[in-house]
Amino acid sequence: MSETTPPSFSQYQLAELAAPGSDTFVDGPFGSSLKSHEYVDAGVRLIQLQNIGEGVWRDENKKFITARKLKTLERHRAIPGDIAIAKMADPVARACLVPPVAEQFVVVADCIRLRLDEARFDPGFVVRAINSPYTRREAEKKAIGSTRVRINLSVLKTVACLAPGLPEQQAISRILDTLDTAIHETEVIIAKLKAVKQGLLHDLLTRGIDANGELRSPQAEAPHLYKESPLGRIPKEWDATPLRNLLSDTYRYPSYYGINYVEDGVSEIRGELVRSDGTLSDSTVEYRHISEKTASRFPRVRLCSDDVVMTVRGTIGKFALVPGWLEGSVITANLLKLSPNRTAVEPAWLMHMLLSSAFQERLDAACSATTIKTIQVPALLDIRTATPLRSEQKEIGARLSAIDRRISLELVELEKLKINKSGLMHDLLTGRVRVTPLLAEAEQHERST
Repeated sequence: MSETTPPSFSQYQLAELAAPGSDTFVDGPFGSSLKSHEYVDAGVRLIQLQNIGEGVWRDENKKFITARKLKTLERHRAIPGDIAIAKMADPVARACLVPPVAEQFVVVADCIRLRLDEARFDPGFVVRAINSPYTRREAEKKAIGSTRVRINLSVLKTVACLAPGLPEQQAISRILDTLDTAIHETEVIIAKLKAVKQGLLHDLLTRGIDANGELRSPQAEAPHLYKESPLGRIPKEWDATPLRNLLSDTYRYPSYYGINYVEDGVSEIRGELVRSDGTLSDSTVEYRHISEKTASRFPRVRLCSDDVVMTVRGTIGKFALVPGWLEGSVITANLLKLSPNRTAVEPAWLMHMLLSSAFQERLDAACSATTIKTIQVPALLDIRTATPLRSEQKEIGARLSAIDRRISLELVELEKLKINKSGLMHDLLTGRVRVTPLLAEAEQHERST
């Protein structure tokens, strides 16, 4: 046992984890033994590099061989509960459990199948141990190659991992499984909320809200509520308004000349800080700063709360609403400032409208057809949008902002769970924190609730 191995933990080479037998730790067949023309539409599932994530099975890439072909590759067969390990980056030696999405599998050439001695080792614990920094560092040191890092089976068998006795392994797995379940359930909630938002966004931006606070009936059911416009049929109370009529100011800073950055000052917003969901990065360390004196030389690049910034270089058409904490910040040359006409436009509605698929399609059509996609400001301002009265804009913006807040809260919860899991995994998998007190605490909590 090494000096750094904690009490009750032992150091094992991965080969020592395998069940007894000659074919319990194997890689895939040589390429000549399994060729792509032998793949079929259904049958025995192949385990490929694309399926192996860090502790997760990725089910998107599906390929199969026949049961007859399996008979020639029996040594390379895998079943649910085995561990699949990637020979190649990224990262090298990542591992996951083989899930019960099929009854039997075959590993391909760049993958490895490990069948554990389950009388001594828990699969859930071992997968996490293989993916832990302790084992990953050794695997990377023993891997070969510069552009395509890989590790072969014989070398991988000598890579070490840490493990306590089986009961403690199982307890650690239960704790981490509980966290994984909470993370998965939160991700499902977020996905459902985003799907609900997309449906709501389409309905609100095409049908709007009537005087009773309800969605207008669809055109097919109530054609009398709609009128013809340059954008097609829109609610009678709406207008097909050019974007320029919704803005009080538009400004693109042509370039910076000899700007010196300071440690603390006026925040500078760059294109890479604009997120695809209509927000700006909330990580203050990502923002650079210029002095107040420098910023005062360029008053039109200063931003007010609820201004909108738009990317006009690289990825065109990402928008973000400027939050209150960035009031007074400045834009760089790869952004366009759009200041809403606050007497006629609700910023929240404007933001959601700009991000809508309908506006994005019209924006794409307005871009110049050159090798590098660009947008001229006059062409942008000529784009029409279906515009409700301000009172209706306010209600639409409020409903969409409410679901955004719900999504944001769930994302914060998800990030907390992931951080907790990361810290707990490090502590439990290295023995820095013993699992027994944690189990006792969990049992006490269950009794009290």
